[in-house]
Amino acid sequence: MTAMLNRTQLPDNIDALKALLSAKSAQIDAFEQERAAWQVEREALRQDKQGDQQEIARLTLLLDKLRRALFGQKSEKLAGQIDQLQLELEELHINQGERAQSIESAQAPASRPAPQRRPLPEHLPCDVHEHLPKEPACPDCGGAWTRLGEDVSNVLEHVPASFRIVRHVRPRLACSCCERMAQAPAPSRPIARSFAGPGLLSHVMVSKYLDHQPLYRQCQIYERENVSLSESTVGDWVGG
Repeated sequence: MTAMLNRTQLPDNIDALKALLSAKSAQIDAFEQERAAWQVEREALRQDKQGDQQEIARLTLLLDKLRRALFGQKSEKLAGQIDQLQLELEELHINQGERAQSIESAQAPASRPAPQRRPLPEHLPCDVHEHLPKEPACPDCGGAWTRLGEDVSNVLEHVPASFRIVRHVRPRLACSCCERMAQAPAPSRPIARSFAGPGLLSHVMVSKYLDHQPLYRQCQIYERENVSLSESTVGDWVGG
């Protein structure tokens, strides 16, 4: 809104006073028009957000039904439908976030406290990297550095899961005095005659049944790490 008129600044001339009042009236009209347009835009954004919420609820219900149907039967068609529904839900959630930001930006300017940044989880392992100056001593006088304090900043990093080969070596031993031979028994495997370790099998099962990651997509992810696993082989591991 325009600032209030100061009586000491009002002109004495009647024509000049009329012109000033006319200009102020035009400013007020423009402000009211802008405010009305803002209210219309804000209401439209609210309606779009409500529509997205209803669509999310519908897709979530359908996704739950498909997940229940997927258990107990092997159907890549159902897996593909679940995958597509998850993509649609992700897109709707992203759109909701963008609309929420649009509603906030469309609101009338007001003094709001700065958002508080959520602290990083304390249970995560922490790798400390200490950065020291290149000069081991003061370049001006050669004196030794004295530590006064430190500035600490944290960065949240993600270390991708990686494949590794666990090689079991069982030496065949023979007694040097007699003909007795010995060898440790082979370690047990979760699946007989399969090269899949328990950690890999757990990852595949969790990705499929908890994270709803289809087997074909898991194989594509593994391929990016230069590990080729056929979908049929992985399917035999999970049994469906």
